[in-house]
Amino acid sequence: MSEQTQLENRLVFTLLGHSIDKEKAHIKLVDHYGAKQIKDAYGLTLGKKQAWLFDYAVLVCWNFNQDELSQLIAKIEDLVIEPIHRPSIEHYIYKQTDTDSYYIKDDCLYLDNTDSMTKLALSHAFAQSAKLEFFEEQAQTVINNNAYLSETLAETGMVPLSRKQLAKLRGALFKTSTDINLHFNLLDTPEFFWDNPNLEGLYQQLNKYLDFLPRIQILQKKLDTIHTLLDMLSTEQNHKHSAFLEWVIIVLIAIDILVYFFEP
Repeated sequence: MSEQTQLENRLVFTLLGHSIDKEKAHIKLVDHYGAKQIKDAYGLTLGKKQAWLFDYAVLVCWNFNQDELSQLIAKIEDLVIEPIHRPSIEHYIYKQTDTDSYYIKDDCLYLDNTDSMTKLALSHAFAQSAKLEFFEEQAQTVINNNAYLSETLAETGMVPLSRKQLAKLRGALFKTSTDINLHFNLLDTPEFFWDNPNLEGLYQQLNKYLDFLPRIQILQKKLDTIHTLLDMLSTEQNHKHSAFLEWVIIVLIAIDILVYFFEP
């Protein structure tokens, strides 16, 4: 098969929400639609078309047109926890070559085979990248919304947040960090590759193309910077609260002394 005659196929992936209801997903996808579950992914096959839905609500579709994609999303939308109102869709293309090597160039994947396990291995990388992009946008939103904090503190020497507001903000950031590090295993190689180590090279190569590790490191630095700022604000709040309590104690002691000396 020459490069000129290679068949060009469409690959799309989209983040649908926070996660999926695993119990409902098994009943609907596996029991009803006959999907194949492999670790944290559910595979749906329609002829030569294939889709993989991951536990963290990313859908990767191989060779689906727009109508087929919309229909599939409509079928599984009830499985999504905290759905995104208008999920963005990213597009790539892929071609099967007659060589024994795999490579990616200009958002086009050149594959030496297109079997289901190869597609799943690559889908893991695309799915993790889509989930990471959500956290990147979330972290940037927090940074933009709270850029005034350090400026206000430098100008006025006062913390422009109540203790409750600060606690809620720290809680939101902790949830994001926990999701990245624990819930969605974005820092780990998916368990799928424990049983399929021969496919891990494809996954790692695509991860490198998607700049996955540098993006993780940059995101972690952003979160660490925000945490440092909030820790400083929290320390300042605690100091002010302690100072207030000290003044309350001083006033109470003074009142007690006055009452003692002037009591008839």
